[in-house]
Amino acid sequence: MKILHTADLHLGRQFMGLSLEEDHEVILDQILETLVVESADVLVIAGDVFDRASPPNSSIRQFNRFLKRLSEETGAAVVMISGNHDSGDRIEAMSVFSTASRVLVRGIADAVETPLVMRDEHGEIAFSALPFSYEYAAREVFGDEGISAPADVIAAQISAAKAQVPKGARWVVVAHAFVAGGAVGEAERALTRVGGIETVPADVFEGADYVALGHLHKPQEVGARHIRYSGAPLAFGFDEAGSEKSMTVVDLKADGVDIHTVPFRPIRQVHSLTGTFAELLAGTPSEDFIQAILTDEVPLIDPMKRLRAIYPNACHLAYAQQAHAPETKAFGTGRATVTPIEMVGDFIKVVRGRETDANETVIVADKLHDAASGEEQT
Repeated sequence: MKILHTADLHLGRQFMGLSLEEDHEVILDQILETLVVESADVLVIAGDVFDRASPPNSSIRQFNRFLKRLSEETGAAVVMISGNHDSGDRIEAMSVFSTASRVLVRGIADAVETPLVMRDEHGEIAFSALPFSYEYAAREVFGDEGISAPADVIAAQISAAKAQVPKGARWVVVAHAFVAGGAVGEAERALTRVGGIETVPADVFEGADYVALGHLHKPQEVGARHIRYSGAPLAFGFDEAGSEKSMTVVDLKADGVDIHTVPFRPIRQVHSLTGTFAELLAGTPSEDFIQAILTDEVPLIDPMKRLRAIYPNACHLAYAQQAHAPETKAFGTGRATVTPIEMVGDFIKVVRGRETDANETVIVADKLHDAASGEEQT
């Protein structure tokens, strides 16, 4: 069975005040195209369908058109969950008129996680769709006051889902979480309150044949080859300049999975250009999103207006001499809130002069989670 894994569409989002509606339309077209070309049996959207709980009406209409075309132009089943940017109620409402044998849409956590069960030549495959839930809501759903972190929420959902998987069936889990070891960017919103530990250990998904994750915007595997983020289809910040966005195609075999990616082809890329004002004006005209970093010694009067004659979508300008943050600000700079795992990582970077690697991040996350769990029990 072939699965097309996507996530983090963030319909309704803008890029520094510029509309992305046309960009998203092209991306949605490419998802439909890939479903047909790859003969995919299932489309997975692992959360953050919209960029906010109350998206603009144009984005709702855009997604409704996409779903209509999906039904008319492909034979793919759909498994979709809410993410932390979504309104769970809005996503849940999309399930009301769904065909239960071909669609599983989950917006709100449930103590009984009924899977979508499909069949191929090798037998049954159960899809468990675990919508994003904050701790306070999960405590009420599962009747467990001990749920105090995202890891506890996912553990409760996994336990509920595993109980519903038919014996002998292969198991696909769809979730929206920050799994320890994942590479985070500037655009992801924190999944927990200030001071909380938002990472989830990869071993919570033990028993799953494939885990389709949403939340982190970079395509990547975490903990194991079959636990994977498809990433967001568009770049949402200049920290993603040069990064390749893709969909993940998963061929679920009788035993194991084959995985490959299909690149997205966005109509506008993200670039950061550095040079003197004169050098940038002499550059090649571009419709891409541009960040201009000027090396001129003296600030200029209204340079953005002239730059936009060459780069219509230039949306940020800074001077190189102002862009270099002092050493005293290197510790935790650039984030509105700093989680414990980020704080430890910043400390290690200051002491050793390099970032923690994925294995070290997992160790730190596990130790912090153990410490937090110990405090809850005392």
